[in-house]
Amino acid sequence: MQGLRARFRPYFVAWLTLMWVVLMGEFSWGNFFGGLALALFIVLLLPLPKVPRDHNKVHWGRLIVFVATWFADLIVASAKVAWLALRPAAPPRNAILKVPMRVSNELVLYLATCAYNLQPGGSVTDLDIANREWTIHVLDAETEADIERERRSVAKLERHMIDIFESRG
Repeated sequence: MQGLRARFRPYFVAWLTLMWVVLMGEFSWGNFFGGLALALFIVLLLPLPKVPRDHNKVHWGRLIVFVATWFADLIVASAKVAWLALRPAAPPRNAILKVPMRVSNELVLYLATCAYNLQPGGSVTDLDIANREWTIHVLDAETEADIERERRSVAKLERHMIDIFESRG
């Protein structure tokens, strides 16, 4: 019984219940209790380990700037991919690249991977945690300049993650 008590996280149960009701599209007592039952099942019988944070401080100002920049880049990347899909030309050449990542924290590496994968035009296809290296697929790699631009984009994302989550100053 001590193990179940240690696993129970009321805020997580409330969050999962709320997400279930939102996913169902309408509030009803059936949806609420169904979501609550599912949340309790997940929390108690399928426990997740605690996220290792290494006591990092989040620089909120830098995070806000990053999110604003990320959304601007999202709009540009979406338009670019839409143009590549709709233009009357052959599909662009693709590339697979290995890119080093200097982030030291696995959680920060995960967040960087999510931020990169949510942008159209490229995706992380393999993550080498031991060597801190991404293998990425780049949609538009017609020229060497396109490949270098993508490498600079990854380096910029890496700098943002280090500045937000890992810098101590």
